[in-house]
Amino acid sequence: MRDMQAIMQAPSGEGSAAPGAGDIHARFVVEHPGFALDVDLRLPGRGVTGLFGHSGSGKTTCLRCIAGLARPRVGYLKVNGEVWLDTDAGVAMPTHRRALGYVFQEPSLFPHLTVRENLRYGMKRVPAAARRVEMEQATGLLGIDHLLSRMPAGLSGGERQRVGIARALLTSPRLLLMDEPLASLDTRRKQEILPYLERLHDELEIPVIYVSHSQEEIARLADHLVLIEAGRAIASGPIAQTLSRLDLPPAMAQDASVVVDGRAGEHDPRYGLLAVHLPGGAAPLRVVHAPLPEGRRVRLAIQARDVSLALQRQEDGSILNLLPVRVQEIAATEDAAQVMVRMDAGGMPLLARITRYSADRLELAPGKSAWAQVKAVSLLA
Repeated sequence: MRDMQAIMQAPSGEGSAAPGAGDIHARFVVEHPGFALDVDLRLPGRGVTGLFGHSGSGKTTCLRCIAGLARPRVGYLKVNGEVWLDTDAGVAMPTHRRALGYVFQEPSLFPHLTVRENLRYGMKRVPAAARRVEMEQATGLLGIDHLLSRMPAGLSGGERQRVGIARALLTSPRLLLMDEPLASLDTRRKQEILPYLERLHDELEIPVIYVSHSQEEIARLADHLVLIEAGRAIASGPIAQTLSRLDLPPAMAQDASVVVDGRAGEHDPRYGLLAVHLPGGAAPLRVVHAPLPEGRRVRLAIQARDVSLALQRQEDGSILNLLPVRVQEIAATEDAAQVMVRMDAGGMPLLARITRYSADRLELAPGKSAWAQVKAVSLLA
């Protein structure tokens, strides 16, 4: 509760840089018995950055350093033009002065206040002239207008978390930190709240740092990905490129996949197929889905195990999506009988998990052209 109150007292950030200007530079060295965090990150100043790693890897420690709830031995933090921490220069802005919102695993709502009163608590330290998120906007984005007169005890877990996110937004933060906000929810509640998190991504310019050990959540929400392992950042970059790197654990997992943002196109009502147009001029993919407004941004996930390869375009099969590709890299997997193939599909990274026998039979090698047959495509967002 003390951590939450410190965050809730953060001001609106008067005098700091405009949202989206510049980037975020975070350098922290934290040493505890049996654990050390040593990271130097340059993150985009807008969109969603996912901090991904196993439990105990250092994700939450990194987030607490950003919030000022943990003090690194060596540290530097600059958020969109404003220095919040510089241990060399003796600068250490306290938590209550950092213009941020923090969403914990548990929302910690005040049980004696209604939802409306909890939200007003988030606004009370922000001068009216400095507010960039108003009550109606926050409640509309999170779909909680009908809950305003309710008490926290009468809310579901997903409803409580949405109220907690709205309260964090109403501090008009320059940066929103989210520490595994779905970890305490069951699958049904997670699916309930994910569309609201996507709306925050699409409709607000506030940069978000999102901590999770769920690859599904990160793939669905993040634009930029940081992989943390044993207190070190082993990779950082745009999510599509980072997930497809064969030297990193996610690309070698059994459920390895790539994500790509596309635009909804025409819908075939006879077969229930939605065309999704891809960046770089690649052929559109057809996905089983209801119609969407043409031009709407959508995110796709393509699992490596759902991609097969052929040297010639196969027109007489049941697989709908055929993409011309160029092989970039082939790597062994933990299964000696299989390999992972990384390809370029008109500027879009693509992975295929195939047998070593097939790779040899097709004489696959970096630079070779082929056709990717995509058996299934999941529409994430």
